Amino acid sequence: MILSTSVQLAKTYLEKGGVIGLPTETVYGLAGNIWDQEAINKIFTIKERPKNHPLIAHVAHWEQVESIASDIPVKAQLLAERFWPGPLTMILSAKPTIPSEAIAGLGTIAVRMPEHPLALKLLSTIPFPLVAPSANPFGKISPTSAMHVFSYFKGKIPLTLDGGNCKVGLESTIIGFKDDAVVIYRQGIISKDDILEVLPNTAVYYDIDNQSNYPGSHRSHYAPKTPLIITESFEETVKKYVDKKIGLLTMGTSGVDFSSSAEVRNLSKTEDLKEAASNLYAQLHELDNLNLDVIVVKLFPTTNLGIALNDKLFRASSQFDQNA
Repeated sequence: MILSTSVQLAKTYLEKGGVIGLPTETVYGLAGNIWDQEAINKIFTIKERPKNHPLIAHVAHWEQVESIASDIPVKAQLLAERFWPGPLTMILSAKPTIPSEAIAGLGTIAVRMPEHPLALKLLSTIPFPLVAPSANPFGKISPTSAMHVFSYFKGKIPLTLDGGNCKVGLESTIIGFKDDAVVIYRQGIISKDDILEVLPNTAVYYDIDNQSNYPGSHRSHYAPKTPLIITESFEETVKKYVDKKIGLLTMGTSGVDFSSSAEVRNLSKTEDLKEAASNLYAQLHELDNLNLDVIVVKLFPTTNLGIALNDKLFRASSQFDQNA
């Protein structure tokens, strides 16, 4: 696999039906031409993704949205004006010409405009949108650097467009439109409150447990090889694993006097949830490569972004140490 910043090289591979690693502000994607059935099949095969999980279409301008979606609500246009380019994915009615495999036969298509200069430059130079799930084997930790993609797929894809570390580091918020309301299917960095600022007179509600019509909805997802334990108390949980090799994901600077044998990674010394989100997957990758027995992480505050982070933890975890 080549790691390159050449948009022209990426364009060449895509036009020949290839699949590439694509940088975005959220996580890296495994991208191919939305109109190329062979490329779509490659994405599912390389990622080992179940065929009933739809892909997200990535666009560079509104005309590309209109080429793949129909009956677009005015609310969608207003949200796009505010949040695109950015980490908001909207589920819209799909044009009947969209390959069924790309949308899992649902009749809807998830669309977003990534906020990454290389991704936008590439999308602006090709005559087709790209479909892309995250560039990791199905269920594993999402990639936030080109090297993460390289470690997963070397020998399986020809190129990853190297855009550095992902700025947001957390999957996009996914929303849909139902009976004049906005439905949040997956919480990301864009919150319910952010949406209400644009649409103050609109009902906005969560349906995060719905697994039928959006990407990234599987119960087990974003998971390291190492067992991940969520706790409400580091002290009590660490006591249970004193004879084990432990990795700890922490926030802040106060609190526990950890044993010198623990591998500690601090998501944000200032307890900034946006900083924690941008570091979460990268630090999980680090700990997962250390041959530890367990990784322990504490629940985040249940604020808007905390909801998103906790959702990722529960999908990645093997145990919730509730009585710790």
